[in-house]
Amino acid sequence: MTESGATDGTRTDGTPGERAASREGAASTAWPDLAGRLVPAEGGGHEHVLPIRVYFEDTDFSGLVYHTSYLRWCERGRSDYLRLLGIHHSALMGPSAGGAPAAFVVRRLEADYRRPARIDEVLEVRTRIAELSAASLWLAQRITRGADELFRVRVQVVLLGADGKPQRLDRLLRPALDNAPNGPSD
Repeated sequence: MTESGATDGTRTDGTPGERAASREGAASTAWPDLAGRLVPAEGGGHEHVLPIRVYFEDTDFSGLVYHTSYLRWCERGRSDYLRLLGIHHSALMGPSAGGAPAAFVVRRLEADYRRPARIDEVLEVRTRIAELSAASLWLAQRITRGADELFRVRVQVVLLGADGKPQRLDRLLRPALDNAPNGPSD
């Protein structure tokens, strides 16, 4: 680590934006698939795939995955999908170009627990855009183990400003979302 705090030999001026960009750049270089990857989806379009291993902390006393673990993994899948599209949460919270701070929040979700997962299994969180409107984004997500679908959820997220009011998916976000690989989710 250098005296400026950079671990990759580069110097920064220490601003939060530069530190976040430096961390993101170093992580994406050292671990290119850390955020998962975009792959062709059945029926056309693409989906985001994020591998997840089931650890002891993800299970209940019976050794089966605790129900909230599926929701936590889907949150990671949504965040990494947006990251691969160029939409970073840290950039939304400290936007450039004069925009106000904003964050995506879950407005609604519909979950279906289909089969249990167990400790040490490797699963995949699969995410794709289901619907896109001026103010909200519906994502279809599945957690699979091989060909078996274990969990399915449809999630509506909205963009809220720091004042708690819904924001339109503005010109900075809309192009990335409009150009995102999408298609039917079911």
